[in-house]
Formats: sequence, C-alpha cells, structure tokens
Amino acid sequence: MGNHHVLDSHGADISGEDTWQALATAQLPDGIALSNLTLLELLHKQEKVDVLVPLADLLNADGKLANGLLEQVLDILKQHSSRLGVWITSNTDADDLPDVKDFLLTQDLIVIHVPSFVDGRGFSFAQTLRQLGYEGDIRMAGAFGRDQIAYLLRAGATSFVLNEHDAKSDISQAFTALASSYDGRDASALPMFSKN
Repeated sequence: MGNHHVLDSHGADISGEDTWQALATAQLPDGIALSNLTLLELLHKQEKVDVLVPLADLLNADGKLANGLLEQVLDILKQHSSRLGVWITSNTDADDLPDVKDFLLTQDLIVIHVPSFVDGRGFSFAQTLRQLGYEGDIRMAGAFGRDQIAYLLRAGATSFVLNEHDAKSDISQAFTALASSYDGRDASALPMFSKN
C-alpha cells in the first residue's frame, strides 16, 4: 500500500491511531487505508478489526444495495468486523448515493478516492454525503492536491490520506490556507466583499 499518512481535519498525523484495513480486491486503489487484508484473512482473525469495503461491490445494477448472496457476504463482514466502512471511487454514480442513504448513514468511515487532480467528483461526493445527513468521518484519498485540502474541508471531508512526499512538515498550512470565502460558509461569517 505504499507509504502513506492519515491526517485529521487540523493537519495532525493520526496514522499511529488509525486501525482501518481495506478489504483487498482487484480494484483496490492505492492509499484507501494504511494496510489491507483479504477476506480469508479477515475470516480467520480471532479479533475483530475495522474494515473498509468497496461500495460499488455492494450495489446491484440499479444502484441499490444488492440482496441474495451479496447481502449474506455483507452480514458475514459485519460479524467479523468491529467497525465497517466503505470506499467510493469515481466509478460510483453520485445519483446512487441517496438510494443507499440508510446504509451510508450507518458507516463509521467513508473514504472517497480521487483518481486524478482534475477530478472534482470527490468534492461532490463529500458534499452529497453531508447533505444526506452523514455525520461520520469522510476521508479523502488519492490524487488531490495540497491546495485543495481547505476546499475539501469546506465540502465536508474530515480526514486525509497523503503519501509520504505530500505529508511534509509544512502540510498544516494547507489546512488553514482558506482565510475567507466568497459564499460565507465555514471560512467566514460574511462574504469577502462585505468585510470591513
């Protein structure tokens, strides 16, 4: 999984406290979690662990939670996990999120993978999750830039997975780089043009 660090919403490195492991799949993006495990390893563990699974693998063709065998697999995952979370990739249709709202609201962690710097769907996913009422941890992973962190925070992200190179000692500046905002949300009570 490469050398990554998990940072909280203030830029503090919380990698040492992070216990999440991604369920290994053929499409597991780099950086979803600091470590991963296979389904077989999970089933043979004596202790329960925090597990991230791909949301796309739990949905049917209509974008709803699959039933039948996949529903049984999800139940087994829940039985062998202390906490369950999901990851969302760019292949996920944002229009499907409201259809699985009840499921998403029960997740302890939702990781949004950003495949490239120019892909803005991570912002949309985070904002949609907050609008649906999700109050848990939204973690960004993938190819987002340092200069996007303050904006991702405003969209609803609460933690970030950064590779070793990007998690430099001055990274905390990226978490406070947005001193004001035009729309008056989060960064300032008034729009920029109204300030004295």
